[in-house]
Parts: sequence; C-alpha cells; structure tokens
Amino acid sequence: MTGTRFQTFEDESDPAASAPRVAALRAELQRTGLSGFVVPRADRFQNEYVAPADERLAWLTGFTGSAGTAIVLLDRAALFVDGRYTLQARDQIDTGLFEIVPIAETSPEKWIEANLGSGGTLAYDPWLHTVDGAERFARACAAAGASLKPADDPFDAIWQDRPAPPQGKAMIHDITYAGASVEEKLARIRDELAKLKSDAVVVTDPHAVAWTFNIRGSDIAHTPLALATAVVPQDGRPSLYIDGRKLSNAVRTTVEQNAEVREPEAFTAALRGLGAGRARVRLDQATASDAVNRILSEAGARITRGSDPIAAMKAVKNAAEIAGARAAHRRDGAAVSRFLAWLAREAPNGALSEIEAVEALESFRRDTGALKDVSFPTISGSGPNGAIVHYRVTRKTDRKVRPGELFLIDSGAQYEDGTTDITRTVAVGTPTAEMRDRFTRVLKGHIAIARAIFPEGTSGAQLDSFARQYLWAAGLDFDHGTGHGVGSYLSVHEGPARISKLGTVALKRGMILSNEPGYYKAGAYGIRIENLLLVTQADPVPGAEKALNAFETLTLAPIDRNLIDVSLLDANEIGWLDAYHARVRDALSPALDGADAGWLEAATRPLAGN
Repeated sequence: MTGTRFQTFEDESDPAASAPRVAALRAELQRTGLSGFVVPRADRFQNEYVAPADERLAWLTGFTGSAGTAIVLLDRAALFVDGRYTLQARDQIDTGLFEIVPIAETSPEKWIEANLGSGGTLAYDPWLHTVDGAERFARACAAAGASLKPADDPFDAIWQDRPAPPQGKAMIHDITYAGASVEEKLARIRDELAKLKSDAVVVTDPHAVAWTFNIRGSDIAHTPLALATAVVPQDGRPSLYIDGRKLSNAVRTTVEQNAEVREPEAFTAALRGLGAGRARVRLDQATASDAVNRILSEAGARITRGSDPIAAMKAVKNAAEIAGARAAHRRDGAAVSRFLAWLAREAPNGALSEIEAVEALESFRRDTGALKDVSFPTISGSGPNGAIVHYRVTRKTDRKVRPGELFLIDSGAQYEDGTTDITRTVAVGTPTAEMRDRFTRVLKGHIAIARAIFPEGTSGAQLDSFARQYLWAAGLDFDHGTGHGVGSYLSVHEGPARISKLGTVALKRGMILSNEPGYYKAGAYGIRIENLLLVTQADPVPGAEKALNAFETLTLAPIDRNLIDVSLLDANEIGWLDAYHARVRDALSPALDGADAGWLEAATRPLAGN
C-alpha cells in the first residue's frame, strides 16, 4: 500500500533559511521607517489552512503548524504558539532568531508592551488580522508608548519565488447533500438581518459563502472551499466576489440564479458603496479583516458589531446534512476498522512506519469510492511522537511503530455527504500499567462527555471539565480543547461552538462537535480518544423543568480494549462502552469480511463480566 494523493511527507521546514529572510524583512522595515511587523499564520479570509502563497509564517520562520504568530522587531523576534505546538516549534525554528513563547504564559500583546520601545511603530497588514485582533495590538502598542500602523504586505518585496494564488475550480454542492436551497438560505439570512436591524451583512468567511450559495471548491487543501466573499442585503440580490476563472459556464449560470457574480477587485468598491449609502452593515469583528472594517468605516457605513449570523445557521445541520453525516461515518468507520485490523496484524513485527500507516489508512478510505480528500493531514505518532499533539510525520521524523509503545492516529475524511474526524490510540504489544491507567482516565472523560445530559443553552465551557475530572484527580491534564465544531463537507474545525474552557456559545440540537480528551507524556507517548457527536434532544427525564439535550455518537470504530483498566470503570461506564461496541459491530459487520470481520468481533467483545 504505497503512494498517497492527499498528504505529502516532505519536511517543509528549513530553519537555515530563516536568517536571510528575517534579515530581508528587517531591511524592508528599516527602509520604510518601521520598528517591527506582525506575521500571522493567516490569509485574507482567516482560513485554518492557507494556500502556499499565504504561508508567510512558515516561509519566514520554518514553523508549519496551523496556528501561530511571529513578531519581528529590529533587534529581536518571537514566535507565539499554543500548547499543541510548543514541541513542534522547538524542532522547526532557529531559536537563535526566534524566542518561542507559549501563549498560555505570555500573550503577543504583553510581549509587545515589554519589548516594543517607546516611540516605536509596529506595522501589520490589515487584511491578515481581524478587527478584534488589530484592536488588541493597538492597545498593547499604546501601553508601550508606541503606535500600530497598517501597512502593505512586505512579503511582496522580499519573497521572490512566491507561489501564485490558487485557481481551483468551484462546483455546486448538490441539494441532496445541502438539504436546503440557496433561496431558502437567503430568506433565513434576510429574516435575521431584519431582526438585527441591519441593511446588509458582509460575508468575509469563505465557509459562510460556501454554505449560503451551496458551492464548494478546491482552493485550499483539505477543505473544499472556493476563496470568495459576498454581500447579502436585506433587500435586493446578493453579490458574490470570486475569480471568474474558477467558474465553469454551468456553475456560473447556477450561481447567477440567486446572485450577481463579480470579480474580487470589485469588493472594495462595493464596501465603499455601502458606506456612501450610510448602510447599517453587520460585520463579524472576530472573523472579518481589519481592512474591511476600515474601508466601511472610512466610507461612512454604520457598522453593527456582532457575530456573523450565517455562522450559527451553518453550525446547526438540517435533516439531510445529519443523514449524510451518519452515512459518512458508517462508511468511514468501516474503512478505519479495516485499517485497525490491518494494523493489528502488521504493527507487532516492528517493521511498520508512521508514513506507511498514513498511506494504508488513506488507501482503505479510497476503497470506499467516495473519498474526496482527507479533512486534515493525518497525525500518525508512534511512541514519543504521539506526545506531540499536532505532530505531522515527515520523511525526516518517520519512525517505526514499535512493540511496547503506544501508537496514536488522528485522521479524517471529506465525503460529499459529510466530514469525519477520529482518533484512536492503540497498544502495540503489552502496555504498561501507567499507560493503561492514563488511557482509562482519558476514556472515562470521553464517556462523561458522551453520556452528558444538559439543559438547553449550556455552553461548551460548562461541559469541558467533564472530560478532565479524572485526569485532574491524578494531577494531570491536557493542553487543548475537548472538542471543536465540524462542518458538513466543509471545515473539520468549524465555529462558533466548541467544548473548551473558552467555549461560550450554547450547544444547539443539530450541531456536530468532537469529543477528544487526551493525555501526553513528553518524550514517551500520547493518548487521545476522539469521536464526533451530534447534539440531540435528550430522552424524557421525569420531573424535568427544563428542555434537555444529549449527544449521539456518530463515529463508529472500536476503542482499544487492551488499554483499559476495567477496575477504574464503574458499571455505567462499562455499560456505555459495551453498548457502543455492540452498535459498532452491528453497523460495520456487513462491510467487513474474512480476517477483518474476525478482528471486529474480538475488538468489540463486551467488558462486562471481565
């Protein structure tokens, strides 16, 4: 099982290249009279995955993680990363050039206050920062006695071999999968604008554009997006701003049934037009670029702050999207289970590599005949590599899956009817007592989330500690959220809801979120158990005085019984796991045969009575 289409394993990080690139950036700053520049890992649309032309942070620093920010001053520089990436950053960047700063310890704003001298000028590209982000930097500069200045992208001058912008073809997302027509969605948006007393919403998030107009694309790796923006007025036809070369005649004709199609260059003029008309414009300060806000404000628009109403609509899946998610997870569960059966046969000999595991899993998914892409680069971590939360295997880091170690594989797929994301941690050979203890504590937290019953209006922050309590009892924790939202043939990491300490948005029926507590012992092993959940109405509770919600587990694949210390589970937890495994067995058995079917039968045996 060789070759892979959707994920490469080349080491894209080159710390040795950073010194001349940083020197070139500093020379450009000195030429323009600036004291420093903020380099986010972002594009104009605030996408999680960005096109090669927008990989400024990776090009400058060597860091290839999906989140991070660098601040380069004339005499020092820092790279800010969250807990997922501290180990990765240390391996990828020149620490003589960049100080690695965990954002849990010091925010970029605090660092600016401490390091940007009085009278200095820190520059930023307003197209690459949200309104909220730019305001935070402005306050930090003011506290330092300095100023924040919008500037043109200096990488245009210093990045000589910069790739061209993407030209992926756009396509129509069929109503079978979308579940609602563009007309229906526009009517909902207009109704919401009326409630908000807004004349229009400026849509800067391509995910929201994709949902609204039932289009998908191929501009970004692993997320089927066409890079585009839109303006949806309360009255009149919306306008879609997209490079016309991405549209076939058929796609253009379909889109033009509901919207004016215009080139991206016309977007700025449209914003100024809204301002000239003194329009009341809804703009999401947390996701829209500061440049859009500035253009509207300077033109005279009356901006109303608040979340993009489309984000909340998109997060709540309709009946067709929910049916598609269930079908996608049955298909994906069969592929993952075939992979896990194969892994059980191949891993014990010690010859299997992390890359070979990635290639094999993608092969099993391709065998479904429905795979469009992976939903993110597969995390395939054996032994100590599993402790790197967002580890990406390269040919340089590839290591064997060895007996006596744990192997963590976190992967997902894009199908037209749904997006999947699953993590399984497997013992290769005999696990230690410590491994089993930690795995079981993670499992207990996972089950606590899966079994949760909670009142309507409950936020993810209120549930997050359910997943951590058994680790906390042993003085342990994990440095990432417990769960994120998931799109419908869109982003595998979708807002606005999440299960985390920062998850303030209420969880609503129809939302799909991940449930992925973990534990990571640096230099030794990593553990994570991840399923996707659908928020549903809870079964009736006698005497209940509030509407109650619960979760339906969508993901279907065995959880490694060999890593469970049954003595740490109570009867309800054992009952949940046995019922889950029975459901996995019933759903997937028709799709597996031979040795794979035998493996599934053994992997889903009940724990009760053991």
